[in-house]
Amino acid sequence: MNILYVPLDERPCNAIYPEQTAAVNQTMNVLSVPQALLGHKKEPANIQEIRSFIKKNIANSSYAILSAEMLLYGGLLPSRLHHLTEEDLKDYEAFLREIKKDFPDKKIFLSNLIMRTPKYNSSDEEPDYYEQYGEAIFRYGWLKDKATREVLDEHEESEWHQLKETLPQEVVFDYETRRAFNVQVNLLHIKLVAENIVSFVSIPQDDSAPYGYTAMDQSKVYSEIANKRLKDRIMVYPGADEVGFTLLARAYNDYLGKTPSLFVRYSSTFGAQIVPLYEDRPINESLKAHVLAAGFRLVDDVKDAEFVLEYNTPGKKMQESWDQLTTKDVTYDSYRHLLSFILEIQADLTAGKKVGICDAAFANGGEIELIELLDEKGILEEILSYKAWNTNCNSLGSSLAGLAFCQAAFNMEKVKGNLLANIYEDLFYQAIIRKQITDKVLPEKGLNYFYLGDKATEISEVVVNLIQKYHRSVLKNSFTDDVFTIDQVTFPWNRMFEIYCTVKNKES
Repeated sequence: MNILYVPLDERPCNAIYPEQTAAVNQTMNVLSVPQALLGHKKEPANIQEIRSFIKKNIANSSYAILSAEMLLYGGLLPSRLHHLTEEDLKDYEAFLREIKKDFPDKKIFLSNLIMRTPKYNSSDEEPDYYEQYGEAIFRYGWLKDKATREVLDEHEESEWHQLKETLPQEVVFDYETRRAFNVQVNLLHIKLVAENIVSFVSIPQDDSAPYGYTAMDQSKVYSEIANKRLKDRIMVYPGADEVGFTLLARAYNDYLGKTPSLFVRYSSTFGAQIVPLYEDRPINESLKAHVLAAGFRLVDDVKDAEFVLEYNTPGKKMQESWDQLTTKDVTYDSYRHLLSFILEIQADLTAGKKVGICDAAFANGGEIELIELLDEKGILEEILSYKAWNTNCNSLGSSLAGLAFCQAAFNMEKVKGNLLANIYEDLFYQAIIRKQITDKVLPEKGLNYFYLGDKATEISEVVVNLIQKYHRSVLKNSFTDDVFTIDQVTFPWNRMFEIYCTVKNKES
């Protein structure tokens, strides 16, 4: 089965890792847009060439998974910087209608984010003025939204008045105009689903919060979905970079004509109710949406499940992954019994269940103790999927995809390769190595977190050495045969935020 795939942007988490995850399945073939067409960071992709690629390849595909950010704006970051017009939107709509008219039997699964509103000053992924006004823009939107829904207290009223006086109106106008256009795009997709041009739309929210611009946009989108009675075909939930994983999983499950049964086991009593960092709702509510979007169904009894998602959550309070090394909150131990969770995972494996781990105990990286305990029990290599990157929902969506592709004929060696690569990147790099290098190595070389200059190869060598060091100290009983070696480590967008890490099997 062929699936045509147009990613959110050119980074490996969107353009490569979803395809690698799907590649464990021997019945799937993902036709991805050539990397050369995808642009770079704030530089838009070659939109017309990508549309031509779709027209040339859709005939040989059963499904088309398309990112609106790529097809309309040229990528994720260009969607936050553009000055598109109504004519651009009409042209985009005409393209979608054309491919559906020419290929009516093809199912189009589409993704389109609700634009985020970061709460910090940085223009790395935002307009230039966000470097100076980012935090103020976030607070402006927060208070503007809250004032329409609740009564502001005296301090908030004072802050709201001050922001209206000090935040440049041209900045507010530019930002709000772009957001309004992007909401128009969301509403267009709702119309296209209602007309059966598009079969399914996933609308993730990036870095969402209870109030603010993102919440206001979300309300408009929710209202229109409800009015059109399309909640089963358009789903809104926290997330972003995992959406390619999600829609590939949905397409595969749809192709099989299955809704695989899934039992979810939490590591803590309060885990399901915790609102994670960077998200706006309890973990269990996001879980429900992601499960449906990926084409699974939840079951209440593990005996009825084909798959078990082992969900590692905080005890009471979520911290950043690097905090576990210095200031780990006591509730990770007092409100959670991790060994019991490990023993339950072991029992699920013994019972023959297909098991994946969504490690969301911390934000922006995995939990060292979890992997150490799995290693001590000798069960780490039996896990089909391990994800622990960035946000809770990034890990959740990609975890579900990792399980979905382990139906029917799948290659266990490829599964193990992905598992090890994820441990290297999500645990060793994100939780441990990234901060070590940022704090100690970069200052010595005159570099910073957001720009590695011409020293990326040199820093990559440091990362590889540290990964190998932590492999030896953490994985004492797992992956000890040296079958897999690190193939490459590079830095997407030439910064420290993430790496592109691949491993290779020396015997194949």
